Amino acid sequence: MLAAIWAQDEQGTIGKENRLPWHLPNDLKFFKQMTEDNTIVMGRKTFEGMGSRPLPNRQTIVMTRDKNYKASGVIVVHDIDEVLAYAQEFSGITFIAGGSKVYEEFLPYCDVLYRTVISHTFDGDSVFPEVSWEDWTLINLSPGEQDEQNYYSYQFETYQRKVCPEQEE
Repeated sequence: MLAAIWAQDEQGTIGKENRLPWHLPNDLKFFKQMTEDNTIVMGRKTFEGMGSRPLPNRQTIVMTRDKNYKASGVIVVHDIDEVLAYAQEFSGITFIAGGSKVYEEFLPYCDVLYRTVISHTFDGDSVFPEVSWEDWTLINLSPGEQDEQNYYSYQFETYQRKVCPEQEE
């Protein structure tokens, strides 16, 4: 199964200089909880923005056009078909985890979307691509817990792709 997971502000901002423009520990916990023992796919710039190291207890796939790119502890791929073939064989969930261009390329193939919406606007240089929301059904909505560590109001949303009649045949 292929799923996208991301956090965004009210305007769709997802990053600034290949990093998150906010600090929201509960969203990081949610990301960890969802992706552990699964696979995450990200672009090279996102990977390098995280310090060029794979996250523990999950397989990391880094996408890049650079045929000579190497990174320790990750699978490096150069096109979408490699990831789609991997996801088809993998028994767990393959999570698309950024950046904007990678989300845009994989959105048509995702079965589930996990979105955290932060009730604030941030300065950023990367936004989540346009989503045709009529193709998706909201299956879970839960408010995030706000406290001194999680300053902003936010909510977790889960969407499942609607099945088209021609897909059922």
